Amino acid sequence: MTTLYGIKNCDTVKKARKWLDEQQVEYRFHDFRTDGLTAEQVKTWVADLGLETLVNKRSTTWKELGEAERAGFDETSAIALIVQHPTLIKRPLLETGNTRRVGFKAADWQPLF
Repeated sequence: MTTLYGIKNCDTVKKARKWLDEQQVEYRFHDFRTDGLTAEQVKTWVADLGLETLVNKRSTTWKELGEAERAGFDETSAIALIVQHPTLIKRPLLETGNTRRVGFKAADWQPLF
């Protein structure tokens, strides 16, 4: 089952959802804020995608973290911080079962479906 992770008011997530609907792709939407995240999910994403790909360091959430949190940001500390602040994740995150993609570009997603 395809799952799209994000927050419902994000413009990029809205575009991705619209594209999936237009392509008639069956998917489940998982809102970070409403549905939450587990440390295990985040750990899997960090291992698979890497922190540089997964974390949006241009986000307001990143900028609002304390200097000590940003300076000590590594794979160990990242998991707890992302669970606590899921909007650190670049959006949307698409999971098709065997593939994960961060961000939305129709041309990149088209071959997956």
